Amino acid sequence: MKNLSAIWGALVLVLAFGGAKQAFAGDEGLHKVKHIIIVMQENHSFDNYFGALAYAPGSPYHTPDGDRDRDRDRDRDRDDFNGGCRRDDHRCVDGLSCIKDRSGNLTCFNANIDEDGHTVLAFHDTRRCVLPDLDHGWTSTHQEANFNHPNSTLFQTFSDGFVRVNDITEQKDNGVENATEDQTMNFYNQGELPFYYGLAQNFAISDRYFSSVLGPTFPNRSFLLAATAFGHLTTSEVVPPTGGYKPITGTIFDLLDKNNVTWGDYFSDVPQGASFRLFSLTGADPHFLPLNVFLAQAAGVPAAGPLPQVSFIDPNFGFFGGNKTENDEHPPTDIQRGQAFVSKVVNAVRNGPNWKDSIILITYDEHGGSYDHVKPVRAPQGGARTPDGIGPGQCADLSNSFRVPFIAVSPFSKQHYVSHTVGDHTSMLALIEKRFMTSDQDDDDDRDDNAHQHLTRRDRFANTLEDLFDFERSPSLNTQVGVALPPVTDCTPQ
Repeated sequence: MKNLSAIWGALVLVLAFGGAKQAFAGDEGLHKVKHIIIVMQENHSFDNYFGALAYAPGSPYHTPDGDRDRDRDRDRDRDDFNGGCRRDDHRCVDGLSCIKDRSGNLTCFNANIDEDGHTVLAFHDTRRCVLPDLDHGWTSTHQEANFNHPNSTLFQTFSDGFVRVNDITEQKDNGVENATEDQTMNFYNQGELPFYYGLAQNFAISDRYFSSVLGPTFPNRSFLLAATAFGHLTTSEVVPPTGGYKPITGTIFDLLDKNNVTWGDYFSDVPQGASFRLFSLTGADPHFLPLNVFLAQAAGVPAAGPLPQVSFIDPNFGFFGGNKTENDEHPPTDIQRGQAFVSKVVNAVRNGPNWKDSIILITYDEHGGSYDHVKPVRAPQGGARTPDGIGPGQCADLSNSFRVPFIAVSPFSKQHYVSHTVGDHTSMLALIEKRFMTSDQDDDDDRDDNAHQHLTRRDRFANTLEDLFDFERSPSLNTQVGVALPPVTDCTPQ
């Protein structure tokens, strides 16, 4: 997305001036939720951020190896994705396979092959800025999944092309073997991401949450807002026609309006919703509001008005200020900038009057070229070849992409809990729809119940993420959150 900053900036200036949804709690419990807040950052895989989570000091979690040690019947009830955790063990997190020495240093064994046949191991990296950026385009992402046969990723995913793709396109091999040269294989820990690790260790996370499509920003954010990429494959197509793209199945914004659900897209420089609705100084959609409005609403400032039922929170993408202002965690921006931004959002809700009935969902649009060892999985869409009838889209719609971090921060979050139920960006739509949309008989319903309103088959059949929550007991109501400040020494290139 970053390489289109200038295009987006110019566009905005021109406009300015010219399987079935799974239920783990009854609807009655879910209706205790009054606010759903979605924070989507940029470009990190699960292993890149939380691959070392089980090894953090005092971590409540263990690795699948620890799970196997306690249960010798290692195949019984086990997750069928690359081994994984027992499905009923929610203290197990499927991250990197490592050993820790007495000083706490990790030696990890997940690996990729370099172009010369050299093995590159996953490694801890204290460099918070990845420079240059990693390759996460449509073609390259498929090669990262299956280097020799990228068109076969739907059926065979080896996650074997991360090093070779980036050696060719982005972080070109300098001919000298270096254990930390290939930043696609790096991972961070509690030293670089203390706020995120604090949230992950105290609230609920998922180690089976995937971005929606093996591709870059725009297709994945389209799944968040429209439950489809409607045939779009690249971020070059992020520039919409005047007034935004209008997929024939609509967007979540349309569905919210139809059901009189209050919502807002709160932006720092440009709202992501501008892909689908008008954003200009003279005719912007009234739901596009500055981030400071959200912070005031979350804090209960009367003049700001009430916090809406659904909020989308956008970081600063750097469209106008470039690296100087960007805090979306997109390389090469210092990741601690984004951590500080998310901390501000979370603390505004946690310390405000709406905490008791809110859910904050924190995730990333796509993997950004960072390694992850778990293969993408088939997306549930009721057995249909396409979820929406919008061509071409078949490749995009038939599978999820690599795992990305996912944290559920809420008084309803189960404490120290790891979900192993497959979800993707359309799962957040499914949760919104189940909570706020009135039941409506679907005219294409092949199930025997009244379907909640939906956009495509992707959100209709997506997991609703409810296993992360206990709506009856609010187990995390009194859980405190930390505060993350901007980096003391910012590594972002200027």
